[in-house]
Amino acid sequence: MGSLWGCNALVSELPTGTVSLLFSDIEGSTALLRRLGVAYAAALDGQRQVLRKAWADHGGTELGTEGDSFYVVFPTAEGAVTAAAQGQRDLAGFEWPGGEQVRVRMGIHTGSPKVHDGGYVGMDVHRAARIAGIAHGGQVLVSSSTAALVTDCLPERVTVKDLGSHRLKDITNPEHVFQLAIEGLEQVFPPPKSLGTTSSLPRPATPLVGRDGELAELTGLLSSPGVRLVTLTGPGGSGKTRLAVGVAERLMDRFPDGIYFVSLAAVTTADVMWTSIAEVLDVPPEGRIPPGFFDHVAHRTALFVLDNLEQISGAGTVVAELLDHAGQVVVISTSRKPLAVTAEHVHPVPPLELPEDGGLEQAQGSGAVQLFVQHARKVKPSFALTADNAADVTQLCRHLDGLPLAIELAAARVRLLTPKALVARLDQALDIQGIAADQPRRQKTLRDTIAWSHDLLDPRQQVFFRHLGVFAGGADLDAIDAVSGDALGGGDALDLVADLADASLVTIGESANGEPRVGMLETIRAYALDQLNATGDKDTVSAGHADYFLRMAEETRGLLRSERYAEGQAWFEAELDNVREALAWALSPDQSPLSSEKTHLGLRLCAAVSGFWYHGGYYSEARRWLERAVDQAGETESVELALCLLRLGETLATLGDLDRAAEYGTASVTMLRRFNDIKGLSEALVSLATMETNRGEVDTARRLFQEALGAARSCGDWYVVSVLLSLSFLEGSQGNLEKSVALNQEALPIAHNLQDPAAMVVLRQNMACDLRLLGDLEKAHQQMQEVIPLALGLNEPANLPTIAEDYAAILAELGEHHFAVRLLGAADAMRERNATPRPSLQQDEIAGPIAKTRAALSPAEWQAAYQAGRDVTVEDALTKAHAATVTGAAD
Repeated sequence: MGSLWGCNALVSELPTGTVSLLFSDIEGSTALLRRLGVAYAAALDGQRQVLRKAWADHGGTELGTEGDSFYVVFPTAEGAVTAAAQGQRDLAGFEWPGGEQVRVRMGIHTGSPKVHDGGYVGMDVHRAARIAGIAHGGQVLVSSSTAALVTDCLPERVTVKDLGSHRLKDITNPEHVFQLAIEGLEQVFPPPKSLGTTSSLPRPATPLVGRDGELAELTGLLSSPGVRLVTLTGPGGSGKTRLAVGVAERLMDRFPDGIYFVSLAAVTTADVMWTSIAEVLDVPPEGRIPPGFFDHVAHRTALFVLDNLEQISGAGTVVAELLDHAGQVVVISTSRKPLAVTAEHVHPVPPLELPEDGGLEQAQGSGAVQLFVQHARKVKPSFALTADNAADVTQLCRHLDGLPLAIELAAARVRLLTPKALVARLDQALDIQGIAADQPRRQKTLRDTIAWSHDLLDPRQQVFFRHLGVFAGGADLDAIDAVSGDALGGGDALDLVADLADASLVTIGESANGEPRVGMLETIRAYALDQLNATGDKDTVSAGHADYFLRMAEETRGLLRSERYAEGQAWFEAELDNVREALAWALSPDQSPLSSEKTHLGLRLCAAVSGFWYHGGYYSEARRWLERAVDQAGETESVELALCLLRLGETLATLGDLDRAAEYGTASVTMLRRFNDIKGLSEALVSLATMETNRGEVDTARRLFQEALGAARSCGDWYVVSVLLSLSFLEGSQGNLEKSVALNQEALPIAHNLQDPAAMVVLRQNMACDLRLLGDLEKAHQQMQEVIPLALGLNEPANLPTIAEDYAAILAELGEHHFAVRLLGAADAMRERNATPRPSLQQDEIAGPIAKTRAALSPAEWQAAYQAGRDVTVEDALTKAHAATVTGAAD
């Protein structure tokens, strides 16, 4: 990260030796820019003025400024900490434009970075930046080295608070993090935003009001022995999520292994629910579904907040299994209906308290009115509850039945309308018929309230709002512009988004690249989709949405075969819900004139996404979508259907169903021959040949490989590498080791020129296996030592257990028996979790070395090492074995 900063100091002026590095930036700067507009420049100047004075007052040298960020070095830890405390105090007292409060996060680390080219380089720079990155606005975090140096020289009215160990991005070992507690300023923050953080609770923008009674009741209930599941029920917009977060905040001290918030609003199936929970816990891809998932939670004393479960088929079963397999886990769930689980305590969330009369004193004590005032001040800071408007605000809140979302929507209009004007317009909107008559009145009221807020938009905003409903899990501005361009009428998407945000109809977050990401509450999104259906435009907009994500998926999948692998994976992870939405539309059974075109699109999208499913370990999801696409296509042959048959075969092969895999692979090859699709045929022939190799059909495999090689040479280098790689596997499995080595050596420079990291890993892995079997253990070990870091960086669940097994075989031959057995245990556990059994050829190849470990160790020693491997991930086992054996460390 240090290389991203411009340096403002001369090398001769930089302190050397032990120094303290400070990074800072403004929290939520994008949203602040949107709110302030042109006044943002004044806020930015004010922040710079305040902080530069603090740096200068305590000996800081400014190394870089980028936007709202600072990078500063101090010769002493005391100077850095004192400057940070002064900066936060001065920021809190500054008069910001528009009544805003600029919140700056800071991180400090003390180390000995190397001076280079007018700046510093080394891990100390990255560590300081990462510590700043996990802080919240208004918070100062320091590393353990900094905290140790300032214990006896802290500034007046400043103490240090221990926040425990946290994992930082791109840094292997956890960092012990401390917080500066500055008297007079905010001292209670959510847990740091670290990897696998002990809490992933969202940070609410405003305090929770009107819920003191529910907070006390629920906190007491969840603190009672034996209470492990509480479900907050109520209609959409009743405040279930906000109350659940408030309760979880009060229970921080009870759960030493963390509190985890899992948003499930875009999830509809149980297996995606499992993977969504696992992603929040930072579980590796291979352990995202049961039974492997349970290994990651079985011993945790943790609280899970599972939000929005009503649309998930089998949600109750998932929660019940989670509680059964994790005895110390407690769950707070939110749903419009109970889960019907034995352990469940249902807590209906009531509306906020309403005033008994329209007087000012009664209104001031009402939770509903307090919420209205709170949100009205967000859009109009001068708004105040007075004797003149209390009756109107009270009437408004009563009309809205005290429902928080409805009140927030109404309050957003205070920017334009007085409470009296709001009441007049609300009365008219509430006359519109809501949802079905048998639905609860509050739910109809909420629907009418959303309708009212929608009706206050101008026609262009209404069209744009409806179009946004098609996005699941949010969208960036490029996607919105591509799908909803017609609704923009030549305008700027960001301007319309800002209009909808002012009306509290959308939320604006920040994506990984710092760009805005627009989202909707599910209640509002459902209304937008209903409106889209009512206009008859749903299919048209959904087609545009599916077309866009198909195009992006097809463009992005190539990154998975390049040095930009991580970038490709990140895009698919971010847009997975939109991909699912597009597939659900494209593969929905209907008899419309569009049905064949939709199926064709669905087939293409499945083919484009299948590489991500494979790399990310989404095997069951891949199988489900591919089977659905193949069934939908029926007897209508196409290149796209042939590719989906191929990917379904590959998925089944990974899951161990080799016979069915070969059937699909054969059907794919036959169809691609008919269409004379040479590239697709080359790929399909390689996959089918590999399946036949694993089935023991060697002659068939050889014939297919020869045909594949002929096709590949006319298609390009990537196809040639694919054939050579798989053919080397066949030759090695038949004992033709010199030929296998030669094929790998032929393919390696081609893969290197292609910069295909996945191919290079497998080729070198194959080479190591051949060298071991040829008796050249030293070269085999060296080859695997180079392969393992690359493989861990790719983190492909399908290949990691094989790498662990191959390395175990080499270590066993070298006499490192304990490490070999641990690797075998880790690989076996991963295969069981993933339901991907070891192929018989692989079993035969490693059987001899594993037998040597059994001969070298006593049964008790062997079993202990094997269990030690099963108790850790393959990544951990490989990392430890690699680090120890590269230095020749003793077991």
